Amino acid sequence: MAFSPPSIPQDFLVAGSWDNNVRCWEVQRDGKTIGKAQQTMGGPVMDVAWHDDGSKVFMASADKTVHCWDLGSNQKMQVAQHDAPVKTVHWIKAPTYSCIMTGSWDKTLKFWDTRSAQPIMTINLPERCYCADVEYPMAVVGTANRHLIVYQLEGQPQEFKQIEPPSKYQHRCVAIFKDKKGAGAPAGFALGSVEGRVAIQYIVAASPRDNYTFKCHRSNGTTSNGFQDIYAVNDIKFHPVHGTLSTVGSDGRFSFWDKDARTKLKNSEALEQPISCCAFNHNGQIFSYAVSYDWSKGHEYFNSQKKNYIFLRSCYDELKPRIC
Repeated sequence: MAFSPPSIPQDFLVAGSWDNNVRCWEVQRDGKTIGKAQQTMGGPVMDVAWHDDGSKVFMASADKTVHCWDLGSNQKMQVAQHDAPVKTVHWIKAPTYSCIMTGSWDKTLKFWDTRSAQPIMTINLPERCYCADVEYPMAVVGTANRHLIVYQLEGQPQEFKQIEPPSKYQHRCVAIFKDKKGAGAPAGFALGSVEGRVAIQYIVAASPRDNYTFKCHRSNGTTSNGFQDIYAVNDIKFHPVHGTLSTVGSDGRFSFWDKDARTKLKNSEALEQPISCCAFNHNGQIFSYAVSYDWSKGHEYFNSQKKNYIFLRSCYDELKPRIC
């Protein structure tokens, strides 16, 4: 799920689904939504990303392809191909080149000039790609078996460093954050795991204490048999203005956090289904989150009678940093 970039005046939201469809809505100032268009892929949609000019959307699918959807003509064309489902897609806008980056379960990271059928570069990964984020000139990729790799994208993409995973359990989502000085260059990332925990990791930490983890998306207290319910962190997003962050989880809650003050700003009530992903619009006024089953308890807990929803929330003030 992703909001349109700041290059266009309106807010559009695109969301991909396991029903193979990608849908686009216009979100009006009063919060009303208008369905605009829909495209269908050959398999479940794993990720979506906008072109920086707001005219196109890239759609990554379990059918092993990525297609470019031209919203003006409502046509789509294939722009990338892998040997296994494509888990992530990101648009990279660099001073000397622009391309899409795709991460796949075929254990490769590929970079594509969308006008060519062949990738401009292929990087082998140690395992299947599970999550990725891009904030030029940096990319972070998380794979199966908890591998974590940082790439620098300047000139041409190349590995910058491999990072020892801060969590003992598999990571599920990653989001890059910027520093608070000057132009706001990427400074580090937040990593969410299946074990109800988020790690804040700086690429170059001024002090080892700057890197830390915090628990989230867990039940309050313990159950009657003495156990605590712990849920996966399904998505993390940073607020584009305040630099605070949101997490959403399999417990059906969203939470807002101030990583610098190391404090929770808000915790929502639990919904009846997990929250699978979230997004902020470009100016940080709107927070969207998708409520749908995430298969965290296996197929036997899937209930086809429960509907899937996307909620929109006015969030700007709720995510203001805590004043120390």
